[in-house]
Amino acid sequence: MPEGNRNVEQMLSSYHTHTFTSNQCSSTLVQTINAPLQLIWSIVRRFDRPQIYKSFIKRCSVISGSGGIGSVREIDIVSGLPAETSIERLDVLDDKSHVMSFSILGGDHRLVNYRSTVTLHAGEDGKSTVVVESYVVDVSAGCTKEDTCLFTDTIYCEL
Repeated sequence: MPEGNRNVEQMLSSYHTHTFTSNQCSSTLVQTINAPLQLIWSIVRRFDRPQIYKSFIKRCSVISGSGGIGSVREIDIVSGLPAETSIERLDVLDDKSHVMSFSILGGDHRLVNYRSTVTLHAGEDGKSTVVVESYVVDVSAGCTKEDTCLFTDTIYCEL
């Protein structure tokens, strides 16, 4: 197995293998972007500027911290979606391994106990980036597991 593939498999095992209960759902999205890893990481790592690459975010304000681990942001969501705000905490920011993870603390949406992890990996050609984004979330009261996963996949797994 090529070294790059072993690295991706190790990162998947370390950061994207979730233990969850029957009242939770989880999903993993893998995509390749035709841009070098350092460029994509310079955008994704900006906890204070997710609207650069997440089109459903209208505005973001860091309300606690300086953008590092433990910082909390409030995002305003574009109209037309079943939410207006989300409060999120940065849990992991690893510039060496290209890992970022955050948790949702609150907001006016149905994402309860949401945790997301994004890892970036150099593509085999050295010119592209493999992005892996996964999450775990509680199934909302009054919703099915399928509805919760569909809603979360549509909104949060976007890069």
